[in-house]
Amino acid sequence: MRLGAAALVGALAASTATGAPELSLPLDCTPGESCFVQNYVDRDPGPDALDFTCGPLTYDGHKGTDIALTSLAAMQGGVAVRAAADGIVTGMRDGMADRIMTAENADQIKGRECGNGLVIDHGDGWVTQYCHMQRGSLTVQQGQSVKSGDLLGLVGLSGQTQFPHLELSVRLDGAVVDPFAPGAGATCGGSGTPLWKNPIAYAPGGLIALGFTDAIPAFDAVKSGTVARETLPPDAPALVLFAYGYGSRAGDQLDITIQGPAKRVMARTVRLEKTQAQYFRAIGKRAAPGGWPAGRYTGTVALIRQGRPIGRQTIELTIQ
Repeated sequence: MRLGAAALVGALAASTATGAPELSLPLDCTPGESCFVQNYVDRDPGPDALDFTCGPLTYDGHKGTDIALTSLAAMQGGVAVRAAADGIVTGMRDGMADRIMTAENADQIKGRECGNGLVIDHGDGWVTQYCHMQRGSLTVQQGQSVKSGDLLGLVGLSGQTQFPHLELSVRLDGAVVDPFAPGAGATCGGSGTPLWKNPIAYAPGGLIALGFTDAIPAFDAVKSGTVARETLPPDAPALVLFAYGYGSRAGDQLDITIQGPAKRVMARTVRLEKTQAQYFRAIGKRAAPGGWPAGRYTGTVALIRQGRPIGRQTIELTIQ
């Protein structure tokens, strides 16, 4: 089984043939709620990187679709990976640790960038590859026939990865196919009927999660999914609301508001200065003498791009 980066041919398939598989979502999640597409196939033939809409949600040479979970805690709770279409398992690997790739462990991953995963042959030259699965979770065997929706294992953090996700790659006769725009050639902006059985809407970035805390958290704590508080005591030293998002572009802004039980606590607009795969921002206020009034507090964040909202979330906290 060739599960490393070398397994993926650089050129996108110029056209699709009959017999293309109809793909189901390959993991148990709801796009836009419990998961999101962090990276699409790179459609720029040169050193730059563009997704199929000519947006920046990809990186140079990326040959799959990265469907990300909202937190490390979600991964640890167990999210099923499922066969996207009927086929036969033709290769697999397990046993690699679930850990973020760093400069220190990169050499151990070299040649095994896919991490734990498998390949399914769908016939007529079509294959799908599933990467970064959780160690010890694979439930199928090489040579086994599977049906669309069959359990394959769990989403993990193995191989060359910085966040918990499944990377699904699609190939026809060894050439990469973008399931969102097959047959569109090697450039962005083309058309073509998506391979998805149920359409997956393109999101040009968005909010992953909000959370209340009593101090500005570290980014690793935000990504863990365990730092947000549902309740705080009246003597909490501060009231902080953070917003965790993906796919920012220079000029985006976050309109962040905290509403208390009787009045607005604070509101602020935070400008995002650059394109980032993931980011977080926070606003907060120190407690006044006498502490925080008991009751329900609401945090609201709107992500604005070129004057138009592209994401909005609300979260609640109880002071008691």
